[in-house]
Amino acid sequence: MTNNIVGGVIPPQPPIEPQSDVHVLKSRLEWGEPAFTILDVRDRHTYNEGHIMGSMPMPIDELAERAVPSIAKSRDIYVYGSNDEESAQAAQVLRSAGFEHVSQLKGGLAAWKAIGGPTEGIVESRTPAGKDEYNVVERVKSHVETQKKEV
Repeated sequence: MTNNIVGGVIPPQPPIEPQSDVHVLKSRLEWGEPAFTILDVRDRHTYNEGHIMGSMPMPIDELAERAVPSIAKSRDIYVYGSNDEESAQAAQVLRSAGFEHVSQLKGGLAAWKAIGGPTEGIVESRTPAGKDEYNVVERVKSHVETQKKEV
């Protein structure tokens, strides 16, 4: 007999890709999938202005020193920076530090906002909530629409 209650109920996740589209991350968040971390490697001031909801700030110049003691090497990590080059550099830093499942989030915060992904921060809090923030039917409609968008 197994002690894994969810075994067979929740299918195992396929390994994450070296680069991920924002739709993949948004889908994982919306379905409440566990065991992944989103890292924002921009500087702390920029992070405070606005970031993907739930992301952790780890500026790229401190990335390896901060990630190694605080994140399991086998955890799925999505990383984004100011641009795709910085995101790719951060992903490489993490892989070099021994992290096994690192994915560069293509398009970063701009792509995330383009598909209506939730954000938080000083600037973001001044942006009024969209019609789908509190309405499940509108959220589903919005999700279907954003899945069609090319980022």
